[in-house]
Parts: sequence; C-alpha cells; structure tokens
Amino acid sequence: MLDNNQLLRFTTAGSVDDGKSTLIGRLLYDSKSIFEDQLEAIESTSKKKGHEGVDLALFTDGLRDEREQGITIDVAYRYFTTPKRKFIIADTPGHIQYTRNMVTGASTANVATILVDARHGVIEQTKRHAFIASLLQIPHIIVCINKMDLVDFSEEAYNNIVSQFESISSKMLVKDIRFIPISALLGDNVVNRSEHMSWYQGAPLLHTLETMHISSDVNKVDARFPVQTVLRPQSEDFRDYRGYAGRVASGIFRKDDEVTVMPSGFTSKIKSIDTFEGEVNEAYAPMSVSITLEDDIDISRGDMIVRSNNKPEASQDIEVMLCWLNNSPAKPRSKYTIKHTSNDQKAMIKEVVYKIDINTLERNSEDKDLKMNDISKVKIRTTKPLMIDSYRENRTTGSIILVDDATNETVAAGMVV
Repeated sequence: MLDNNQLLRFTTAGSVDDGKSTLIGRLLYDSKSIFEDQLEAIESTSKKKGHEGVDLALFTDGLRDEREQGITIDVAYRYFTTPKRKFIIADTPGHIQYTRNMVTGASTANVATILVDARHGVIEQTKRHAFIASLLQIPHIIVCINKMDLVDFSEEAYNNIVSQFESISSKMLVKDIRFIPISALLGDNVVNRSEHMSWYQGAPLLHTLETMHISSDVNKVDARFPVQTVLRPQSEDFRDYRGYAGRVASGIFRKDDEVTVMPSGFTSKIKSIDTFEGEVNEAYAPMSVSITLEDDIDISRGDMIVRSNNKPEASQDIEVMLCWLNNSPAKPRSKYTIKHTSNDQKAMIKEVVYKIDINTLERNSEDKDLKMNDISKVKIRTTKPLMIDSYRENRTTGSIILVDDATNETVAAGMVV
C-alpha cells in the first residue's frame, strides 16, 4: 500500500483572469476531492449565473466579494488527498496590491505553481510572482501555461513562453523549474493527459505534484531546537524530570549527542528524547519532542539547543529582506517586538538599505519609506541576541516577523540575508 502521509504544500500565483481558481477547481473536481453537497451548491450557483457547465472557479473563491467581482482577494487554503500524497493549496491573489498576501501564503510552500496565459505570455505580474517565489526560497516552481485551447494548442506558443520565462529565471535562485501546457477549463494536462498536445511528453500537473521529491527540501544538516517551554511535572513518577519541549526546526538530534545551549554557550549531552508516545532514539524536523540533558543547565523559552560542532550565528544586528504587511507605514527608529522561532525580543529598524521595485527588480536606495507591500533590505537591531541562520540555508531559523507593540498587529515578515 502507498504511504500518503507525506504532505506537500503548494501555492498558486498568477495575474487576474489567468485561471488560478479554475485550475484548483479542476484539480479538486477531476481528482474526486469535492463533497457532494459542495458540488450541488456550486452547480446551482453556476446555473443562476447562466453558465452551461460547472463554474470551477467557485470552488475556491470563498468570499462573497470574490464571487461577485470574479477575483481572488484573500489567501484561500484548500486541502485534498490522493492515494499518493496529502496536499494543502494556498490560492494567493494576483493583484499588485495583494503582494503581502502572496508572501504569507507562499512562505511555507514546497512548490509554487505560476500561471501564465498562453495568449499574453510572461507579463509584469509573472515576473513579480517568480521574484517572490525565489525570494522565499520555494524549492520548486511549476509554470502552468494555461488557456492552450485559445491558441489552438500550439507548440510554438508554448516554446515562446518557456524561453521568455527562462530569460528572467536565470537571474533567480530556483533549483527546479518545470513547464506544463494546460487548459484548466477543459482539463488538459491537469489530472489527465491531454489528447490535444501529443507534442508534450511530460506528465500532467497532478502526477508531477504527486511524484515530486520534496524530502530533501528540509534542512537535515543544521540541528536546531528552539525551546518553547520547560517541563517539570513534579509528579510521583517524574519527581526529578526536567525536559525542554519544542519542535525540531531542522537537522537530526540523537541520544548521547553533544549539544550546546545558546546563547549561554553551556554544553551537555542529550540524555533522552521523549514524545507523547514514549521515548525515541532520534528526533528530526518537524517533530515535537521533549529533550532532557545530562547536566542541570538554566534554560528557558527562546533559548536554542544546537549541536556543539554546528552553531547558528548569535547576533543583535541582523540584515533581512522585509515585506511590509501593514496599512500604516514603518515609523523610523520605533520599537517593535521581533519574533524568531520561540524567541521574542524588542527590536528597532536601524536602516533601510534599499527597496526593490517589484516590477523592474531594480534596487532603489533613495526611497526609504516602508509602505504596505514594499519589499526592502533593512538592518535591524535587537535588545538580546537571536540565534539565526540565513533564510537560504534554513527557512525556519532564517525567518522573523515584526509586531507593533501598540496595536499588537503583525506589521512585517522578513527573511535573514
């Protein structure tokens, strides 16, 4: 029997009317992942709107505003399972004013599917989505060249778009880019192979998603364990138990490993690794465990247990690529709470180094104002050291968020450079 426990998260991005919602609807519809009552509701809405068949886009456009305007505003998450794998889809908006929604929806994705309209080719929005996908270090990109039925399933039109996209992607740090010609409306190459494009020898989209190798996407080298809480049960059975509970961010921890606690720098050995089901010999990302050590060390929430021969950088001055998420612009030298793994500290934006013009990908070092959806490189100073890796090496220990102390709103998300 196939093990379908492996979870793949993918995000869809594309310009308005590129057919993202229709594509997801087709994936769910053709892979039989829709409940009958959902199907009936959508069939009746489609009839009311005067559509002949089922309007597949209605499966994802959950907000009434989206249905009425025919656009996607919020990040819609959809879950479905096939015999081979479990999936979470983040359907992110295409409009420029929703850049921040794409950043949040794509931050945990293994795969970005970027839709391109076969009639229009690579446009500004495509470049923006590809740039954000590479900025967020999404390991795999699938470029779905949609609406092939409107260009008579032309191989030449497909090849032109592939070369257009390759000319922009050569500047980006994405290891794996694939191209699939599809018609989401008709179902060509989405779940089933297309009969109209015999010239395309690759697999359809669902098969590509089911078979894509993603276990190497997790950093297995750098062992990082941010402590969330200290467990001291004080019960008869666990009179002297002192465990450090949290979730393994990356790497592998084994019993008897020599470890260092940061930022204090004290060293010890792992005495046991405990889970809800009982003791285990090793723990790896993203397991939630409790670690006990041979020595009694003062450890609290926000500290990090790492392997002694492989430590992150402990620093109060960090450079990050920041996406500003809030309606209110950044206030110069004002205090924020920075959240990094389980560690919360006070922080200040010391300097805006440059902003990126998302349309041209040019750097602008003159404009220093951070407004909603802006992406910029900034220098941040924290009150106490954070144990950081670069985001490229480690998406968990390389990411931060900033929270406004006055309003308690999350104002920015950042990737450590």
